[in-house]
This record gives sequence, structure tokens and C-alpha cells, in this order.
Amino acid sequence: MAFNFMLPLRITQFILGVLVLGLEAYVASWWNRFTVYRSPDRVNFLIFAGIWTALIVVPFLTLTPRFFPRAAHPFAILAIEAVTMLFWFAGFIAHAVFVANLLYCRGNVCRCAQAATVFAAFEWVLFTATTVMAIMHVMRTRSGRRSKINPQMEVQT
Repeated sequence: MAFNFMLPLRITQFILGVLVLGLEAYVASWWNRFTVYRSPDRVNFLIFAGIWTALIVVPFLTLTPRFFPRAAHPFAILAIEAVTMLFWFAGFIAHAVFVANLLYCRGNVCRCAQAATVFAAFEWVLFTATTVMAIMHVMRTRSGRRSKINPQMEVQT
């Protein structure tokens, strides 16, 4: 029996999403407290991506194939995977450019922003891998024979 990589990937995606969310929430809080400006849009976008991943995407992609198999349409899963992958790609690139161009970047808040960029990049890599797996699943099942569930796309609990 082959090892199913989907559950460990989903757990890692959830953990990284919560980690980026926490780090960026600290950066946004510091920014709003100690500057006259509101927190930058790039920081806010990574907060959104963390919430989107941890509260919507990972629970949906983990629980739906198991408990609601009719709602787990391969194209819906592929669309959610691809959109989330694009969110993380745009978020970590924009945030990396923002952090690299700061004139003053010292202390814990700067290290948290840099760490959030790195974790967001790892999150993008993970969602790229699961998107490729979803594309392969759609290509295998596109002829309409959906009666057999792909064990690699199903999360075993």
C-alpha cells in the first residue's frame, strides 16, 4: 500500500497558514501602533491569505472528500487549489519586495516580516505541489469515469 501524502501536506499547509497569519498580525499591529500610517496592503494581503488557507481552504479540501463526496468535484478542488496557489505567490512576492525596500528594518518586527515572507514562499511551494496533484487527478478522471476515487486526493483519517 502506498503512503498517502495528502494529509501531511494539508497539516503542513494549515500550520504554515496559521504561522504566517500570526507573524503578519504582529507586524500589522506594530505598524498601526507605532507609525502614523495604517499597515501596508502587502501585510494585510498575507493576513488574508493566512485566514483564507487556515479557515476555508484546508478544512474544505480535507473534510469535503470524506464527508461530502458529491461536493468534492475535481474541478472545484482544482480551482480552489489554483486560486490559493496564486494568492500565496502574489503575497510572498509583493511582501518580499516590500521588506527588501524598507529604509529602516531592525528589531523583532523586521525579523517577523522576513520570516513571514519565507513561510509564505514555502506555503506557495506546497500549494503548487497540491495543485499539480489536482491537475493530474482531473486529467485522469476527465472522461467521466468518476466512480473510482483517487486515493491520493482523498485524506485518510
